[in-house]
Amino acid sequence: MYFGNHAFSKHIGLHAEVQLRRHNIVLEPQQLLLRGGINFYTGQNSFFTLGYAYVETYPYGELPSPITFPEHRIWQQFQAKLMLKRMEMISRFRLEQRYVHAPTINIHTGKFETGDGVYTNRFRLLTRFSLPINKKEIIDHAIYISAYDELFVNFGKNVGLNVFDQNRAYFALGYKVPVVGRVELGYLYQTIIKSDGIRIENNHTLQVSITNNLSFRKKSD
Repeated sequence: MYFGNHAFSKHIGLHAEVQLRRHNIVLEPQQLLLRGGINFYTGQNSFFTLGYAYVETYPYGELPSPITFPEHRIWQQFQAKLMLKRMEMISRFRLEQRYVHAPTINIHTGKFETGDGVYTNRFRLLTRFSLPINKKEIIDHAIYISAYDELFVNFGKNVGLNVFDQNRAYFALGYKVPVVGRVELGYLYQTIIKSDGIRIENNHTLQVSITNNLSFRKKSD
């Protein structure tokens, strides 16, 4: 996974994100996620974002989709960082307007094909804590540990019995590489409630991520 927040001025920046998710270790595709947006900075440690995401989901796991299908998202978020002595706390509030083209059966051929986009809303709340180990703060060459929990809640029309959509719990070991940014190796436990409100999918995931916040602001800005 790559996460980038790159400021171009005091108030405007770019969010760029790529996630390549694999199943069965790395042998089979699971999801491809491409997310971009415009950041509006409200302070040194806080910003709003407006963006678009494309997600492609492949058949995987014990409850696989019959075919690959796409999803389009418009999203808005607010993120803020707070320092609690040496510990870094990040809170993120995100809204998503999702258009999911779930598979449907063609009554003429009896085969599955990509369906029309179904519109739903989703709210996401993430709280993350990071603590440096060998330095007083997370600067170049710092080793740190990080943990977060993120709750997903569906609301509005077209939502099934899974108002509680999913939860993600994460723990990682990280290292701050000069210029490159933060590199993390972590474990994610994901619980997904299917639309029928009965079936539950549990995913154990090994994550490798790079987070780069390189600024492109002019020195005079």
